[in-house]
Amino acid sequence: MTQPASSPIDRIADVALRLLAYLGWLVFFCWLAVAIPVARARAADCTGKDLLAEMATSDPAGLEALRREAATIANGKGIFWKIEKPGIAASYLYGTMHLTDPRVLALPAAALDAYTKADTVVIETDEIVDPKAPLRLMAEEPDLMMLPAGSTLERLLPQDQLEAVRAGLAKRGMPLGSVNRMQPWVLTSVLALPACELARKKGGAAFLDLQLAQDALSRGQKLAGLETMKDQLQVMAALPVRFHVGSLVELIALGPRIDDLFETMTILYMRGDTGMIMPLMRSVSREGALDDADYADFEQRLITTRNATMVERAMPIIDRGNAFIAIGALHLPGEKGLIALLQQRNYQVTPQ
Repeated sequence: MTQPASSPIDRIADVALRLLAYLGWLVFFCWLAVAIPVARARAADCTGKDLLAEMATSDPAGLEALRREAATIANGKGIFWKIEKPGIAASYLYGTMHLTDPRVLALPAAALDAYTKADTVVIETDEIVDPKAPLRLMAEEPDLMMLPAGSTLERLLPQDQLEAVRAGLAKRGMPLGSVNRMQPWVLTSVLALPACELARKKGGAAFLDLQLAQDALSRGQKLAGLETMKDQLQVMAALPVRFHVGSLVELIALGPRIDDLFETMTILYMRGDTGMIMPLMRSVSREGALDDADYADFEQRLITTRNATMVERAMPIIDRGNAFIAIGALHLPGEKGLIALLQQRNYQVTPQ
């Protein structure tokens, strides 16, 4: 029987969940985009297309099904929330995207007001304001970013994919020989960025979380982090090597469609539709690249466990009052998201 042709969304869905692991949850990878030696990115306009708009024409029933699923996700609307508890000054929770996109950098007026008036600004890891911190970590824990002695990327890659990966790396100014000892996820974190985003980062533009941290320090506000860079790297390093190798292969095969994926996620973010992002990426795939065990491991390590840790570390800061907490937006929704976890701990958390 002839299989129906897949849509553009179907073709990118398999790799989408993996990319969210690199760019949706771990702020450390924004630093890697600048630190890894690649050919200098040429300034370019962003060219991504809205995949949801395509789906509205090609599969309106499927799009409506995704919207119904997203509507069932707890706290799936909004990126700016107020945190209240009797006897203490209110704090605020703001969902970020770790990008330099001007649309993302412009905080809504109410969020900007809460941010500038906060006593303490909280981000995922405050180490990002120290340009030497990642270099120290790489020197202290080289195995977190480099393959073990005797192992190379060339040996890990499926032989039928080796030449495609070699060509894809070369096209981005990263000859395989020069990166052969790097963990595959290090390369994926750089290759996953659209050309326009990489060009802005290489040109010195700060991504949202870094801009918030730098501006807070310049105003004399306290800055705090809920994780360390080592925490974030250990999470990624604990995932199976096959997960990372598969991500690299799929990403290179995806090519310029990565721009469409980022544009679609950005549009959803700007609309405050955080609950729509995961259903879109997970549900539209006919044959997802992640099997159930891999996805469960991914979700537990990168989302559930980290959410619980961040909430426990945030509570003492919230209890001091008047904090502005800026965390990746994909940590907010869901029954195990930050909003639900705070509500379970008797905080009143309401969208603004």
